[in-house]
Amino acid sequence: MSLRYRFIRKVGYFFRLRLQTEPGLLWRLAMAALAWAMRLYGLTLRYSVEDKSGYFSDRLERPVIFLLWHNRIANMPVLYERICRRHGRPACVLTSTTPEGALLSLFLGHFGLTAVRVATSPRAPNMMRELSAQMEKRQDVMVTPDGPLGPRYHLKPGALWFAQKTGRPVVPLHIESSRYARFKSWDGFAIALPFARVKLVLDEAVWVSASCTNDEFEAERARIEQIMIDGLVMDRALAAR
Repeated sequence: MSLRYRFIRKVGYFFRLRLQTEPGLLWRLAMAALAWAMRLYGLTLRYSVEDKSGYFSDRLERPVIFLLWHNRIANMPVLYERICRRHGRPACVLTSTTPEGALLSLFLGHFGLTAVRVATSPRAPNMMRELSAQMEKRQDVMVTPDGPLGPRYHLKPGALWFAQKTGRPVVPLHIESSRYARFKSWDGFAIALPFARVKLVLDEAVWVSASCTNDEFEAERARIEQIMIDGLVMDRALAAR
């Protein structure tokens, strides 16, 4: 059971609610309250951005496919609202068709993120169709390539396969905090502590050739995975202790 699912179950227990395929009014109010609590918490954080890709300077043509490790997603909604949304950069994220996915969709909607609820198989026809429809609207796509159940820091090929088919670039994201709490979950889920410095790094964009062989595709997957691992500042600090 994922950390997010356990958290949602605890929220539901507190409000005496049960998970449903289509959340009712009380669940909607609970997600709205949680979103505002996240915003207030986000006001205590100090942000900086390093854009190696040229995304914010319009050097990189949109839409793009962002890759972010699963354990770094906690601060992503606030970062998106405060930085990307204010620059007029609409984006969507993949969520499951489960009741958990419905609640996550509600929560992310408060920050301006569109949730695409599809089956999580990387080659599922409906996923390709829905994501392509969003990209036609110039919406960027955010993917956690090691989610939802790991293994941690393993870049699954689904996002790169999608990039190959659409011809759009992938941009590795790094969200690193000066002070953070880490949970005992499969991914080592991390969240910045109040008043921490949070740095968002957009790495160089990568295009996956449509004509590459299986071996070349795997080599590119491993190379991008290593780029994302090299950006794990918090993990290096933890290992040095």
